Amino acid sequence: MVALVVVFVLALGAGALGGLVGTGSSLVLLPVLVTLYGPRMAVPMMGIAAVMANLARVSAWWRYIQWRPVLAYAVPGLPAAALGAHTLLTISPRLVDGLLGAFFLVMIPVRRMMVAQAWHVRLWHLGVAGAVVGFLTGLVLSTGPLSVPIFTGFGLSGGAFLGSEAASALLLYSAKLGTFGQSGVLSTHLVASGILIGAALMVGPFLIRRFVHRLSPQAYAILIDLVLVVAAAGMFIATAMH
Repeated sequence: MVALVVVFVLALGAGALGGLVGTGSSLVLLPVLVTLYGPRMAVPMMGIAAVMANLARVSAWWRYIQWRPVLAYAVPGLPAAALGAHTLLTISPRLVDGLLGAFFLVMIPVRRMMVAQAWHVRLWHLGVAGAVVGFLTGLVLSTGPLSVPIFTGFGLSGGAFLGSEAASALLLYSAKLGTFGQSGVLSTHLVASGILIGAALMVGPFLIRRFVHRLSPQAYAILIDLVLVVAAAGMFIATAMH
């Protein structure tokens, strides 16, 4: 019970962060959940919470969502996310911890390269990216720092970006949870814990809406990189503990 209270409080702050930069809530919470429950429980638990968090973002920015890029990204991403989730359930938990930490660190230079080169993304690029990122989402939970430059490269910003990215993530997470459900890993305790965390995450986007347009691009980039470093460090610590 004490652990859940601590996680709930952390989730409130993580939800505000996710509402501000469009990503980061899962990355902040995942190392804590992996330490407490192990990756086989933590990833599905965080997946439930992430669905709820993205529902909140979709609700907050519904009027601005651009559905063409959302569908172009999510349609190939759905089966890829299911495949990634299946892969997660078949490899060792210790390997998952290490892969998560390494992936978060690798995302820093990749994301910066995408931004620096100012990639101009077209609809078919979104389809290819959706398949790749969808698989990674199924396997490692959160790929927000990769989807951010993809959607901004398509020309989306502000509420249109936040709502569209959230809608696509919601679809991918739903496919992932469907795979977990079919595999029988969604126990009553896991689902209840995920819903509790998700409830905390849902508050953030509405509390932070008025600050979204005040965040400079430089501050935004620094925030995402800091989130990735902290998340990677947390996963490496979890690897050493298991």
